[in-house]
This record gives sequence, structure tokens and C-alpha cells, in this order.
Amino acid sequence: MNFWNDPLKIAADWMEGIFVGWGMDAVLAHVLVAFLGVFLLIAILMVVDIFLVWVERKVVARFQDRLGPNRLGPFGLIQPFADIIKLIIKEDTTPGGADKVVYNLAPILSMMSVLILWAVVPIAPVMLGVDLNVGVLFLIAAGAIGTLSIIMAGWSSNNKFALIGGFRQVAVMVAFEVPMLTMLLVPTIFASSMNMNDIIQGQGNLWYFALSPLGALIFLVAAIAELGRAPFDLAEGESELVSGFNIEYSGMKFGMFYAGELLHAMTFGGIWAILFFGGYRFFGLEQVSPFLAIPIFLFKALIGYWIIMWVRYTMMRIRIDQMLVFNWVFLTPLSFVLLMVTALMNALLKDASLWIYGLGMFLSNVVVGWIALEIARSVSRKQRESVEGPKNLAEAPH
Repeated sequence: MNFWNDPLKIAADWMEGIFVGWGMDAVLAHVLVAFLGVFLLIAILMVVDIFLVWVERKVVARFQDRLGPNRLGPFGLIQPFADIIKLIIKEDTTPGGADKVVYNLAPILSMMSVLILWAVVPIAPVMLGVDLNVGVLFLIAAGAIGTLSIIMAGWSSNNKFALIGGFRQVAVMVAFEVPMLTMLLVPTIFASSMNMNDIIQGQGNLWYFALSPLGALIFLVAAIAELGRAPFDLAEGESELVSGFNIEYSGMKFGMFYAGELLHAMTFGGIWAILFFGGYRFFGLEQVSPFLAIPIFLFKALIGYWIIMWVRYTMMRIRIDQMLVFNWVFLTPLSFVLLMVTALMNALLKDASLWIYGLGMFLSNVVVGWIALEIARSVSRKQRESVEGPKNLAEAPH
């Protein structure tokens, strides 16, 4: 087997052979190699996380007409490492009366909930952690750990404001998980599989974004809210609420929450690319070598991450009651209707040609989106008139 076609398999077999040659048991050698693979993936992700800190600060500086980091190293590249050193040497405080075990476990679980998502993320045709046939279901289960870590942090801090902040954040996360997880079923319907690799392979001729642009948009909006990023970040708004569930955390414990948020945004960008934009596929280049598939996937993931940043630094925060009303009254019903329409159209057009199937799916999304906007416009107009009254006498009832 050629190293360039399946580098992970070749490297793993080579290392197992070395360990067995040293007298190690074959099963133990396999477990050790798997552990080293997991450790390598985590190390790479943490380096990427450091890079994301620099990227975000430079991008927001351009949005706000500033320079951003530009002193330490070329283009300020060493600035994130200075920030890490600052977080490490800061005093590690624990509030009096806090549940120390839960308090210290919360930031670890927060970071872990992001890292374990990458266990089922295919970054190349032959490069993924576990090829689960229920990969989408794994994403749902692993994401729930992040929600648990937030309520643990708020409750264990022995601070009423942290507890209220945790309740606020969990309320938003649980609310927006419903439309997000509903939209995870749309690519599952198209691919007839919950396997992440099968979903990517099913987009060889047509990306699922072309079949369900409304589904991709709903997933992105729900993912931004799930991340707690603007305009959905009032649950822990620094200027309005002096942070939220993590108010009692300092040093690297706070840094783990912050790093987890950045990496989670990148992860959502990658999942968005897998579900709706073909993942690592791009005009057959992924078949040449996995080393071409990796930059393709990372480029698509970074585009998703950049869009999330674009939204964050462009739109204003909205109140938490507006977030929840928007979700439960508009986004969740819309996602359910779109899922039912997608399933119905898939059953009706499953034997049609690709272009008829694609055109039918696209037009059904346009119709559902147009009807939803008309209903929302009508409801908002009535609510505005009930508050403001008729604009002039001509509009007043006689």
C-alpha cells in the first residue's frame, strides 16, 4: 500500500510493528498506537486553536478599522503565546463554598465536548477517527456534554449571578439545539445514512446546499446561537452582564472556556461543510491524495468560521426573550416544516433524474422560506400596529 494513499494506516502499522518487535503484546501495542493517534489529534487541534485566537483578533481589527496584534513576532503571530503565558501565571482562584470537584471539572468537560466531536469528522477519505454508522447521532450526544459543563460551572461556583448566567445560557442552548438537530436530519435523508463519510460521498455531483439552502441557513443560525456568539451572546454579555456562568473562573480555567468556544466555532464550520458543502470533496482532487483533501476540508471549515465571525462583529446583541421567541415561535416550527417537506419531496422525486430532483428540492425550499417570511411579516406588522397605532389619520378606522 502506498503511503501517500493511506498515510495513517501505514504509520500505525509501522509503529505497531516497532512496539511488537520490542516485545510488547500485540493488543497493547494497538491500544498504545491508538492513544498516540488521539494525542496527536488533540495536539494539532490545540495548535489550530492558538492560530484561531490570532485570526479572530486580526479579523475583528479589520472590521473595526484597527491593526490588531502586530508587535510580537511577524504580524503579531506570537501574541497568542503571550496570552497563554499570561493565563498560566495568573492566580488560580476557587470561590469559598464552591463544589471544588464540579467547579474544576466543568472547564475540562467544556473543552472535551469540542474535542470528541472530531472523533467522527472525516478530514480525508481515509483519515478519520471512528467510522460510525450513526455519526450524526454521535454529534448530538457529544454536544450535550457542553451544555452539562455550563450548568456545572454556574451551579458549582457558589455565586447566584453565575448560576443565573448558567440557566440563561443553557436555556438558549437547549432551545436552539432543537432546530439545529432537526436540520441534521436533512442531509441524512439525502444520503440515506447517518454516517458522516456517506454524507460526504453522497455529494459527488451536487452539494446538499443546492438541495436545501434554507436548511443550511437554519443550521448556521442555530449553530451560532448554540455557540453563544453575537447576536445571541447576551446570555454572557461582558459589557451588559459582566460575563455569565464563568464569572468566577480565572487563569487557564477561564482560558479553557474561551479556547473551547473558538475551537467549537471552527468545528461547527467543519460540520457545516460536511453536511452541506461536500466536506473534503472538490472536483475529484481528494482522490489524488489525502494530503490534498485535508486543505480542501480545512479551507471550507475556515470559510464557515469566517462567516460566524462576520455575523458576530456585524450584528448587535438581542435580548434573551427575543432569542427564545425567535427560536420557539419561528425557527423551530420552520425547521419542522422544512424537514417534513424535504422528506415528502424525497419520497416523490427519488426515482427522478438528478437535475429534476435538485430543482424540486431547491424550489420547495424557496416556497417554504417565502411562506415563512410572509407569515412573519404579517405577524410583526400586526404587533407593531398594536403598539404604535395607525401611522396617520388616513389609516385610522372610521
